[in-house]
Amino acid sequence: MKRKNVGLIGYGFMGKAHSHAYMDVSFFYSDLKTIPKMKTICGRNEKAVAEAAKRYGWENYATDWRKVVKDPEIDVIDIVTPTYTHRDIAVAAAEEGKDIFCEKPPARNFYEAKDMYNAVRKACVKNMIGFNYRRVPAIALAKKLIDEGCLGEIRHFRGLYLQDWIIDPEFPVTWHLQKEKAGAGVHIDLNSHLIDLSRYLVGEHEKVVGMTKTFIQERPSLAEGSTFGARGGEGRGKVDVDDATVFMTKFKNGAIGCFEATRFAGGRKNHLSFEINGSKGSIKFNFEEMNRLKFYSMEDPNFLRGFRDILVTENNHPYISVWWPPGHLIGYENTFINQFADFFKSYDEEINPKPDFEDALKCQQVIDAVLRSAEAGRWVDISEIQ
Repeated sequence: MKRKNVGLIGYGFMGKAHSHAYMDVSFFYSDLKTIPKMKTICGRNEKAVAEAAKRYGWENYATDWRKVVKDPEIDVIDIVTPTYTHRDIAVAAAEEGKDIFCEKPPARNFYEAKDMYNAVRKACVKNMIGFNYRRVPAIALAKKLIDEGCLGEIRHFRGLYLQDWIIDPEFPVTWHLQKEKAGAGVHIDLNSHLIDLSRYLVGEHEKVVGMTKTFIQERPSLAEGSTFGARGGEGRGKVDVDDATVFMTKFKNGAIGCFEATRFAGGRKNHLSFEINGSKGSIKFNFEEMNRLKFYSMEDPNFLRGFRDILVTENNHPYISVWWPPGHLIGYENTFINQFADFFKSYDEEINPKPDFEDALKCQQVIDAVLRSAEAGRWVDISEIQ
């Protein structure tokens, strides 16, 4: 069995999710021939990152990501830092010959994502982007149904991603609400997931038209030392990203789609859902019931037609065989374990894992095309973003 030493850059919400996955991936995926070794975790706050290293099971901690990237013992750099740092870390890691995993969104814009893609291509290193919803068994089953022609010709994609975590006007200006650091708001944070899933399930986008809205344009400044929990401090700060974005798309294969993302949907904490309609049937998915997929087939006899509710906890469904006996549910954290199982399997199979930085670039291209459309008030061809 081979081990790959991992350097994790970041220790917050995603750092916790990734650390848990590294600890458990070889336990559940016992057939892996290459497994992670949790070598070094990195963060700017020494006290906090030292505590995270101890709590999450990392051998070492560091406060300078550049030293981790240059460490000859590190094989894989995992980037879970804020979006504005992704390009610099990824490019530096590629130049050092490290394999790279990077959380979504890829970057602040297409040009940064292109720098990342060019760097890994030049260095010939493994690269993967963290669109973990592809590893939800129900979504993997949806992919299988589409690929096997069960839906026929795809005609519609409808996607929603709804949250409410900044609906309070006194929620302060975190980096997520600053264009300079985030690139955009809910569109880059949430719609990026929907765009990736639409590419994965339906195909490439051809042109888009969209609009954005910022409901609260000024908020309390962020208190010193506060992060995602976000305490307000003294003074006020400007919000210069979108609170909500909606757009329509024309896919290259002739299908059409509509997308909506907002952080102002009261009562919605993490409502990712989509419906896909084809000439022979439809599928529906809602992450709030992540172990279920709704499937309607027009090939059923009339007296049996209706959406069937598929509970994807049987061993014949994607990813489920390593988990629990039939009927026992899995959760959000399991998607990261499935994701890293595929990442480390890529060493055994000598392939590059998917989605990779090319997928990230194509996703970012759609993101930027929608933003250009919203600003210009017109349809924008994806090819305009180069």
